[in-house]
Amino acid sequence: MMKTAWVFPGQGSQVLGMGVDLLTIDSAKATFDRASVILGWSVLDVCQNDEVKLANTRYTQPSLYVIESILVDLLRQRGLKPDIVAGHSLGEYVALYAAGVFDFETGLELVKRRAELMDLASQGGMTALLGFDREQLEAAIADTEDVVIANDNSTAQVVISGTAAGIAAVVAKIKVKRAIPLNVSGAFHSPMMATAAAEFGKLLAPIDFHDAKIPVLSNVAPIPTTDARKLKAQLDSQITGAVRWREISLQLPELGIERAIEVGPGKVLGGLIKRTCESISVAQVSGISDLESIG
Repeated sequence: MMKTAWVFPGQGSQVLGMGVDLLTIDSAKATFDRASVILGWSVLDVCQNDEVKLANTRYTQPSLYVIESILVDLLRQRGLKPDIVAGHSLGEYVALYAAGVFDFETGLELVKRRAELMDLASQGGMTALLGFDREQLEAAIADTEDVVIANDNSTAQVVISGTAAGIAAVVAKIKVKRAIPLNVSGAFHSPMMATAAAEFGKLLAPIDFHDAKIPVLSNVAPIPTTDARKLKAQLDSQITGAVRWREISLQLPELGIERAIEVGPGKVLGGLIKRTCESISVAQVSGISDLESIG
């Protein structure tokens, strides 16, 4: 049987209408109802009717977690199981749920608080860079204060995070095909998120993690592990740490993975994996029609 990775997208992959088709499945409807009790608002209402709210971190992250977790449950009901899991930023919480590290409710409580803390961040920003020389970029960042690589997505795409002045200085020092400022409230995945990370750490500390049933590739340490203590420590450092997705992609063929299934809206992760590792086939599960065709 083909060795398969399940990968879970994060903030930025949301789209109005996502998850609505799942309402026809009783178990999915029950999960949406459980989520409403925890969140105090309806994921379905936001995803169906409010594009402005859906773009807001407080609503984006829990909505993605709930919908992707439902898709995990539905894949399991069809007897499917991955050989390894990974998620991009917020998506790592779904990966941990899929691996049995914590239950749905625990994950959602964590995501809810994470989203609130990140939404309160008001310092700095993020800019996506496409088409650049990596050595030149790394040299510019090393020579510039208050800016880091936040998302190392592929050889041709990164996101830098930091102060407005730091980001502008880096962009001015390098040749880049496109520099796209992101609509976020702060400098996510950078040291500027230290206050939010400290508050989140207080919530995370007493929560029990279980050893994973499936190896997980974490954002900050893309080496497969099932160890609960390591997974918890890695998640604890994720808000300030970089998303090392390029390294995660490169790990997949080394681990014998032949196919990656992106579980959630959009095709961003599948595209990044395919551009990094041409030998790996990619597929998507974002709704009922995809569930019927996957196997």
